[in-house]
Amino acid sequence: MKRRRRFWNVVDKLEAAIDQGIYHVGSRLPAERELAETHQVSRPTIREAIIALEVRGRVEVKTGSGVFVTDTNKVETSDKPISAFELTQARALIEAEAAALAAATIQDHELATLKQSLEDMQIPEMAIEADQRFHEIIAKSTRNNAIVMSIQNLWKLRRCEPQIVAAYEDVCSQSDEQRLQEHTSIYDAIANHDSSAARKAMHNHFNRLINALFAASEKKALEEIKRQTSETRGLYSISHLTQ
Repeated sequence: MKRRRRFWNVVDKLEAAIDQGIYHVGSRLPAERELAETHQVSRPTIREAIIALEVRGRVEVKTGSGVFVTDTNKVETSDKPISAFELTQARALIEAEAAALAAATIQDHELATLKQSLEDMQIPEMAIEADQRFHEIIAKSTRNNAIVMSIQNLWKLRRCEPQIVAAYEDVCSQSDEQRLQEHTSIYDAIANHDSSAARKAMHNHFNRLINALFAASEKKALEEIKRQTSETRGLYSISHLTQ
């Protein structure tokens, strides 16, 4: 297993400071140079840590103003519950087009960061965060703030809605290798600036995911039917009368 990258240690320390109220919601984090000196790391390491915190929804980067702590409990919700199936379908539609657009607009430094997130996805304790970072890097490389906001909001639902979290946990933990292969295909298409292939690769990823969600849902339904049948059999059985 690869050694934990240094910027994640900075992420942990900054998150702890936010949770302890040292940096309260709405406040601005110290300048990049100050953070680098405080944590005794390079400024590029601080930049990576800020990206990770932004992906987690802990901070918001405002160009020309700085990095501000956000309210992680503030998630836009609908009056009607959103299922894991609805979320996955919406992600497939939006993120496939984002990948197609990113294939035409992504820059070299973004490709390097995207590749790094792909490598981090191979480390179990970093996989979920790296997965989210991968998708948000693609969104940001489109240069379309509406797409970025849409994908960030979809990820908030993915991370904050208990039913969706549970549904995804049932399938994601069983397919680490397949997930990595799918993300590699997406990366390769974007790196080759092939919009059509990028769209198709993203569609393939979500098609497998939604089918896995259906399979898990069917399995749970069958288990519940068996449980209810077993209870009913026990209640009405007359086998004891035939002995």
